[in-house]
Amino acid sequence: RVEPAGPGLAAALAAATAVADGRGADGVGAGGGGAGGAETSALPLDLRGTAFQERVWRALRAIPAGATASYAEVAEAIGAPRAVRAVAQACAANPVAVAVPCHRVVRADGGLSGYRWGPARKAALLAREAAAASGKKISRPADLAQLSAETSLDAPGPCA
Repeated sequence: RVEPAGPGLAAALAAATAVADGRGADGVGAGGGGAGGAETSALPLDLRGTAFQERVWRALRAIPAGATASYAEVAEAIGAPRAVRAVAQACAANPVAVAVPCHRVVRADGGLSGYRWGPARKAALLAREAAAASGKKISRPADLAQLSAETSLDAPGPCA
């Protein structure tokens, strides 16, 4: 499992929630880079969903590359701690794979859980991000498989 970024992750998710609710938070999630990195939060998107889905998607964009958060952590961060299943449904409804990084959301036990584009792709994305965050280079599929094994990204469990 790729470890979350600690207290910084909670702050980034809270800031993204503030933006989603229209309160503003130093540009996080609104094209200002923020904790999600330029690859996701600076990308202008015109996503259409329910107000709840949009709050979840903004929070996902605040999760830094190389980090993960559980569905419960995302629900807590958007101010809906009992809406864990609804967060999972919002992730499943995400129409753009990497720009809204739902692959960074995992089960509470660190298992991969489901992914609209398949669990193998979720594991590969997380492994690549972990490699980039640690400075490792992936040049061959075997490198990706080795990194995935080292970071326990292939944890057993149901994939919805």
